[in-house]
Amino acid sequence: MKISKYSFGMGDRFGHQGNAQLTALIKAKNAGVDVVPVWNKSHREHSIVGTSPENVRTEADDSVKALGWEGEYYVDADHINMSNVDGYIDHSDFFTLDVADYINEAADDQKLQAFVNDFKKYAGELQIPGISEAFTITESDLNTIAKKYLFATEKAAALYRHIADKKGADNLIPEVSMDEVEDPQTPVELFFILGMLAKENLPLQTIAPKFTGRFNKGVDYEGEVSQFEKEFEEDLLVIDFAIKEFGLPENVKLSVHSGSDKFSIYPIIGKLIKKYDKGIHVKTAGTTWLEEVIGLAAAGGTGLEIARKVYRKAFEKQEALCAPYATVIDIDPAGLPTPDEVDGWTAEKYANTLRHIPGHADYNSNFRQLIHVGYKVAADMGDDYKNALVENAEIIGGCVEENIFDRHLKRLFDL
Repeated sequence: MKISKYSFGMGDRFGHQGNAQLTALIKAKNAGVDVVPVWNKSHREHSIVGTSPENVRTEADDSVKALGWEGEYYVDADHINMSNVDGYIDHSDFFTLDVADYINEAADDQKLQAFVNDFKKYAGELQIPGISEAFTITESDLNTIAKKYLFATEKAAALYRHIADKKGADNLIPEVSMDEVEDPQTPVELFFILGMLAKENLPLQTIAPKFTGRFNKGVDYEGEVSQFEKEFEEDLLVIDFAIKEFGLPENVKLSVHSGSDKFSIYPIIGKLIKKYDKGIHVKTAGTTWLEEVIGLAAAGGTGLEIARKVYRKAFEKQEALCAPYATVIDIDPAGLPTPDEVDGWTAEKYANTLRHIPGHADYNSNFRQLIHVGYKVAADMGDDYKNALVENAEIIGGCVEENIFDRHLKRLFDL
């Protein structure tokens, strides 16, 4: 199994928007860009919403059948580890092997020394084609990198083998994820991480490093855009070099776990993958959930009332809702409207405050981030929320489709 050049990971908390999501990718295809859909849902999301990996598979299969999609498509076991992977094996074929928790855990001393011995040929001046300045590498640097990442790559390989033994190596696409950490990996670190994974015979097809800047949930990239551009370009060149040096699969590509809606860096990503003729995987996570709430609000009536209730409950429970996402949100409590204020908003005002259009007079990033992490509130509403999705399916679907195609795919691929 080999994933195509461009792929787009789509989260769908409540499993109602598969058709709308796929319609956006069909529009991209009609515009000249083939983008593979990958439906993703994390173990945490399943636990909160009360769904299972089988539900995601059913949604993907049903949407593909309903819309006559004839291309490849996948279901991602998103951010799994050895403790929860077994429930995903039968229903997933894309596996995000999350080993961020193992970074900085030292491997066995003998394995550390073996790594240094195997890779000390790169000590000295390491010149990566396309990067103007050489990197100076010492054996001490190799030892430091090994202590930081070797154990994590061993864990990734063990998890991969566990899945491959049960599913068959030809029936899955492995991604290695190291993005949910404080410090970004440097291009040099990425090069040796790829070397470690190759030594473990892990045939990864995508890798999700941590980039400079903040990838907060639901809002735009926060950081020095020029620095991101430099890192992203160097990472592309590092991967190309590592493929040749280590015998990795020729289609290995970067995966950007965007936290949703990183509009300011999408044109940079698009420009650079075009420049070097490289692939990309972008994962959008909670974008669709936010569009559901926007659609409910815009529908007015009962939909607007539910959207207001979502905010009121999220506001009341914000400490508990925000805690699991503390490293990927940045909410200024003083910037949040009171629930009573929101209850007085029109449908248009609510939708415009939540919709991600930076620069719009009503847009409020604090409001948007709180709703982003507040999907448990909607889950607790049970049938009231799900029935509202069905009753307002047309307007919500339009919001979902517009967001993915107009705000994401158009920016990424300059459509």
